[in-house]
Amino acid sequence: MNFTRWSARLPGTQRRAAARRTGHGISPAKRGEGSVPAARGEFEQQPEPLPDVPALDDFSVREILGRLPALVALVHGPEHRVTYVNDAYAAAFGPRRAGAAAADVCPELTELGLLPLMDQVLRSGKPRTVKSRKVPGGGSYTVTCLPAESPKEGGGVLVFAADVTDHAEAAERLRASERRHRETAVTLQRSLLPQELEQPDDLRIAAKYQPGGTDAAVGGDWYDVITLGAGRTALVIGDVMGRGVRAAAVMGQLRTAVRAYARLDLPPHEVLQLLDGLAAEIDASQIATCVYAVHDPNEGRLVYASAGHLPVLVRDEDGTVRRAEEPTGPPLGTGGWVHTSGTIALPPGSSAVLYTDGLIERRGEDIDEGVAALERALSGATGAPQVVCDRLIRSLGVTAEHDDDVAVLVVQHPTRTGPAAELFHNAALELLGGIEAAPRARAFASGVLASWRFSPELHDLGVLAASELVANSLQHGTPPMRLRLRRTDRRLIIEVTDGDDHLPRRRRAETEDEAGRGISIVATIASSWGSRRTPGGGKAVWCEFALPA
Repeated sequence: MNFTRWSARLPGTQRRAAARRTGHGISPAKRGEGSVPAARGEFEQQPEPLPDVPALDDFSVREILGRLPALVALVHGPEHRVTYVNDAYAAAFGPRRAGAAAADVCPELTELGLLPLMDQVLRSGKPRTVKSRKVPGGGSYTVTCLPAESPKEGGGVLVFAADVTDHAEAAERLRASERRHRETAVTLQRSLLPQELEQPDDLRIAAKYQPGGTDAAVGGDWYDVITLGAGRTALVIGDVMGRGVRAAAVMGQLRTAVRAYARLDLPPHEVLQLLDGLAAEIDASQIATCVYAVHDPNEGRLVYASAGHLPVLVRDEDGTVRRAEEPTGPPLGTGGWVHTSGTIALPPGSSAVLYTDGLIERRGEDIDEGVAALERALSGATGAPQVVCDRLIRSLGVTAEHDDDVAVLVVQHPTRTGPAAELFHNAALELLGGIEAAPRARAFASGVLASWRFSPELHDLGVLAASELVANSLQHGTPPMRLRLRRTDRRLIIEVTDGDDHLPRRRRAETEDEAGRGISIVATIASSWGSRRTPGGGKAVWCEFALPA
């Protein structure tokens, strides 16, 4: 029997023969010569041996580089003398004379900033890449410099440049579009914020809004100051969760709604309750945080409600900083929550700060650390409200390239002494004894207004207004009743409170009616008037007279 011809039919024989021809044999321990097949699957037909392929040296590298669409240049030695440039390089920048120094004949390498990079590659032997470098008046290139061994001393550098002009132009168009979008959002945001803050008689207020840097989309931070009448002031700050024009538009709607609800003179928690429902109707996918606070000069405190917002901070005259604690409800737009109001003292000489999270929130830090840092900064912040705003922003490290919007509202309740204190007075009278309280109220009002040295005309108008408000309260209200007169540097305020929560309204009295003219008279002679329900039950009806400058 011819053993050679018979063994050629054994499984694996053809594979071993092919391996011997290509030089990639398997180890003798795995060849298994003389072994007996263990399964029928080993007798299956095997693939034909692969044909031999030429080695890399058999190809013309020069021809390959010449046909590449990318730009290729080869330089040699520490002076980077040109050895070769391919056709694409010559088409882009012109032919280059071999042997000349790249610094002399290749100005494009200088414009791309590649000569120092080529020095680094030559010294370190490691490749370096720069992305999207632009040639003045030309295109943009991503360039890789690779070390190249040379039979001559000094070595070389292979410069490989890919034309990314289209990508660079598309990226620039995208950046320009984003800039326009951001500028539009910033313009909308600023136009929706108060152009000039209202300045109440008893408070000094300043605010500052700083949009995020060019790489940060503008958010929906806002603030507002609303004078409610009778010396009371509403303070608002909020933050819409989101970025861009949409967030700014939602912010504008919420700010408008806050001003409308504030005119109802509702308690802070009721205002937030109304805003909560409105926020869900505007856009169920966006939520907002908000603090709404009311300052009453007669009480010397802030009554506030918070919807997921950061706590109000109050700095006392001695530098001690207090933090408004609970209650804090969920953000606006979540629904299903009954908000409640809290209080924090704001005596003369103290300051309150309302702010958004962009002022204190930092990546990698707990937000309580940011609040604590703000407390430390506020403790030493003195001066006018605008100065305090600027100091807080600088102390918290907020720059023009900050990654989030920042809004800060500083409220100061100044201590008045000397001549300034003489412009602020309070006087109150408990209305006891039924209908006979009316003449006592008129006499009290007349004496107080005379002591404040008002003109005879203003004196008579003030007495008439006090008389009508007291008569209205005696007829329609319930005890306890009180008449309060207050003067500031800009206005005279007359207010009557009682225990009935039915709010009066102005109506037209017919000729034959014996009553119903009191509120109409007050509305006619006073600069403004209004009414509100008081927290403990009952109501307050007030009117104001503007004082001459």
